[in-house]
Amino acid sequence: MNPSTTDRIERQVFLKAPRSRVWRALAEAESFGEWFRVDLRGKHFAEGQRVEGHITWPGSEHMVWSVVIERIEPERRLAFRWHPYAIDPAVDYSHEPTTLVEFTLEDAPGGTLLRLVESGFDRIPPERRNEAFRMNSHGWDVQMGNIEAYVVTH
Repeated sequence: MNPSTTDRIERQVFLKAPRSRVWRALAEAESFGEWFRVDLRGKHFAEGQRVEGHITWPGSEHMVWSVVIERIEPERRLAFRWHPYAIDPAVDYSHEPTTLVEFTLEDAPGGTLLRLVESGFDRIPPERRNEAFRMNSHGWDVQMGNIEAYVVTH
């Protein structure tokens, strides 16, 4: 595997919304949960804290989304760590390394540029690495569309 192409997923999307609206969609846990499709009612994001909620995608409601908030820089950056594509309830992923998911915002003419980087896949166990990368890569394509639709309507 070539680390330059397999260790990180990068996406960016131009959102026709002010930075403050995009920030709320990212940094307010309940709003994040709405577009990301995870039940985060009553939850809050704070650095160093674990946040968990049930996934609300049809057929995936039995799965728990679990992250540790790594960094919050208001209206600029939100970062968390998680176990990528940790979907098998019979597997304990806690001993595995996590990946780092970073959202960054910057002003752009007529809106906000949202960048996403998920890095650290080269540390994931080899038997899971390719599938986790592939599934998360596809997932981020979907989620960029989800946040775009969300900030336009909220």
